[in-house]
Amino acid sequence: MSSVFLFATLDTKGREADFVRQLLVSWGVAVTLVDAGALGTPAAAADVTREQLFDLGGTPLAEVRGRADRGEAVTVAARGAARLAREAFAGGTLLGALGLGGSAGTTIATAAMRALPLGVPKVMVSTLASGTVRQFVGDKDIFMLNAVVDILGLNRVSRQVLAQAAAAIAGLVAHPPRAERSDKPLVAATMFGVTTPCVERARAVLEEAGYEVLVFHATGSGGQAMESLIADGLIAGVLDLTTTELADELVGGFLSAGPQRLEAAAGAGVPQVVSTGALDMVNFYGPETVPAKFADRLLYRHNAHVTLMRTTAAESAAIGAAIARKLSAATGPLAVLLPGRGVSAIDRDGQPFDDPAARRALHDAIRSGLPGAEVVEIDRHINDPEFADAAARRLLALMAARTASSQGRSGDRNGGQG
Repeated sequence: MSSVFLFATLDTKGREADFVRQLLVSWGVAVTLVDAGALGTPAAAADVTREQLFDLGGTPLAEVRGRADRGEAVTVAARGAARLAREAFAGGTLLGALGLGGSAGTTIATAAMRALPLGVPKVMVSTLASGTVRQFVGDKDIFMLNAVVDILGLNRVSRQVLAQAAAAIAGLVAHPPRAERSDKPLVAATMFGVTTPCVERARAVLEEAGYEVLVFHATGSGGQAMESLIADGLIAGVLDLTTTELADELVGGFLSAGPQRLEAAAGAGVPQVVSTGALDMVNFYGPETVPAKFADRLLYRHNAHVTLMRTTAAESAAIGAAIARKLSAATGPLAVLLPGRGVSAIDRDGQPFDDPAARRALHDAIRSGLPGAEVVEIDRHINDPEFADAAARRLLALMAARTASSQGRSGDRNGGQG
């Protein structure tokens, strides 16, 4: 029977998990209760025991207990939870995932959720949900519900929050969104506020040509989500105009998409047009979050919660070299378009981040690192309509050539069989 998988450490959250389970069952929702605990005695009967979960994680529970390493216990349980969720979904027995926990329980349950595809219902009740949750959510569609009080005992507050979580997962599994069929191939595009005019215009060109465009906000999680979908084989072409996350990764900002950014399309052979959008900036939160070592740098207050730091010529050259190194591994069609008059709304004549020397260092490093590739500098600003049109048209040409090449190979094979 298909069911909602409920993850909780039953030694500390057993009563609360059983409360949620009974609610769901009373509404006709089947539940598989998974014990992610490791130490105390479970306070509720599990359908998947902690011993089974740790075996799935690759290290027996007794062995982990013997080392008395709580960090290792959480790591193994998280690995087991991810494998359990992945295998249950593949086998058709998982309808959705619900988790209850503090730091350990959130780590374990969200590992299971991140192992599931987009669209599978995922709800996490966490004492950490009111803070930074990117490390738990990653690039997946996880609902984070703030526990308000600690998940320790049933009281008028915890009962209300847990009942909301139960109602949420019950509604999600009972009323899935209507599936819409679309034969349009998907294009992934990256955008930041300072490159919005470019991406909006390019998107319109691509949509007019019959493509569906997924725009990812280049805030770290956006880039991660795009790379994940490319690796999953869902994307026909990539318009990676806003590669700003690489600046945060290499210089030390808050919006990095990780060291694998700009690698999925190259490895999968997906046609891509790449540019240098918003590589003039590194992102921090309020001014107080800018590290002391950057005290003498050019800063720009984007709003009350975002402070931008201009990349130097040396940093720009290092970023350009990293881009070239990643793109040199591309196995599919590639074009790099460089906006000669500025890479963001605040990197142009008269704007605070206008720095021709840094821009030149960035673009020269890309050119020198990709001697055999198509690297074209356009004497326009990235947000000029002419640049957006050129980028969209080039991607359309690369995708068309790839399609024609694939059809030609198919015809050759069919002819050979005749």
